[in-house]
Amino acid sequence: MWRAILVIVLLAVSTATADARRRQINPIPFSHSPCSVLDVGPCTPSYCSVLDHGPCIPEIDYPYGENLQLTIESVPSDADRAKYQRPDHDLDTIGDLFAELRTCWSPPSDNARTGMQMSVRFSFNRAGSLIGPPRLTFATASVPADTRTTYLNAIKTSLNACLPLKFTDGLGGALAGRPIAIRYVDNRDLGK
Repeated sequence: MWRAILVIVLLAVSTATADARRRQINPIPFSHSPCSVLDVGPCTPSYCSVLDHGPCIPEIDYPYGENLQLTIESVPSDADRAKYQRPDHDLDTIGDLFAELRTCWSPPSDNARTGMQMSVRFSFNRAGSLIGPPRLTFATASVPADTRTTYLNAIKTSLNACLPLKFTDGLGGALAGRPIAIRYVDNRDLGK
């Protein structure tokens, strides 16, 4: 009798261990991993069951979401310096668009503040021009109004200096009217 109980316990432990190994998170997004009708679960890494003991595994985020977000630093780090190079061709990808927007930025020289952050939101039309002026969505707290105005004017001037952007037909059609949010970070050492 004790042998039967011991065998059942050992089988339960080995099954639980094998099940835990099988439910590891797959870092490859589901669109890039093969799927089969013989698989145990569905083809996406995001599913839950009342029989699962672990937490639900969220779907892996892709590098660019529904809303296009970008951070631009006044002084890029050495690792990001390549992202601040202007493309030498018509903008064909979102990466090209982001590189072009990074090269457009020129921070203000007067009334500047170290650590100042400001976010704006805007959209492009198919021809590469802005649909309306950039809308301020965030500014560093406790910053005087004239400093905020200086940075907002610098953002508008920098964007207008690059316009119109030269989109390919595919990218122009995909981006037309989609909101783009840019966070500008002034990380220069101004010595103040």
